[in-house]
Amino acid sequence: MIEVVVASRNTEALDICTYELASVDGSPLPAFSAGAHIDVHLPDGLVRQYSLCNHPQERHRYVIGVLKDPASRGGSRSLHEQVHEGARLSISEPRNLFPLVHDARRSLLFAGGIGITPLLCMAERLAHSGADFELHYCARSSERAAFVERLKASPFAEQVFLHFDEQPDTALDIAHVLAAPADDVHLYVCGPGGFMQHVLDNARAQGWQEACLHREYFTAAPVDNRLDGCFSVKLSSSGQVFEVPADKSVVQVLESHGIEIAVSCEQGICGTCLTRVLEGVPEHRDLFLTEQEQALNDQFTPCCSRAKTALLVLDI
Repeated sequence: MIEVVVASRNTEALDICTYELASVDGSPLPAFSAGAHIDVHLPDGLVRQYSLCNHPQERHRYVIGVLKDPASRGGSRSLHEQVHEGARLSISEPRNLFPLVHDARRSLLFAGGIGITPLLCMAERLAHSGADFELHYCARSSERAAFVERLKASPFAEQVFLHFDEQPDTALDIAHVLAAPADDVHLYVCGPGGFMQHVLDNARAQGWQEACLHREYFTAAPVDNRLDGCFSVKLSSSGQVFEVPADKSVVQVLESHGIEIAVSCEQGICGTCLTRVLEGVPEHRDLFLTEQEQALNDQFTPCCSRAKTALLVLDI
């Protein structure tokens, strides 16, 4: 864990604030790469992940952008209402589950709303290295789009395209932008689930290969769990067997028996709780593993995933 202080807090757009974090003792922060995020431990005990949106070469600070989401599970509301300049927080070292492919001939970045945060950092990195890229930033309105002035003043402003719903003449022609797939052209998308699905579906329809499609989710879509049933998990180390009822997750059941599994997002996004499966078939509900990794059925996210078989044997 790293102890940091909020060096500054700024309003970037409607309901979007940035928080500049610096180490309490002034020492350099761990290096990070474009697309990385940190876990932020909030005052009410929640842990949430936020992408770093400052230049990757900076070591004196981390900058995160946070949307106060009306559907917040408590994280963004806690930051907006309780965390101000001078506050102290605990954070993790950066992790990158959304890295750039640095030998790509060309990169296309698609940001929807607050999804601009990791892609802004990527654009800074690509511009610094002289890479060929475009950044397409979509938002409902200009007042809800963060970092617009920063983008307009950047050295790569001509490679940035702003698309606002309130301005029909700026609409994104996704079919045109994605018209030339190639093995050395890579696509990166982040934002609301519907926006991401729209971009990815259009890319696949244009013939893009899955290896060239990269995405990062902020939240998981709601899951209809009305038909969920019970199943059991067995710990390979002790032989203990626990029943997982329909209204509990594997993590919750194990925790109630004193068995802790590290968790963070609790939605199957971050991969913190990823656990090996030795026997049985999981019902994958995560957004962390690729379809190919899920098909192997040798690991799952016990924070949200369940089982297709009556028993899962876990490497615990």
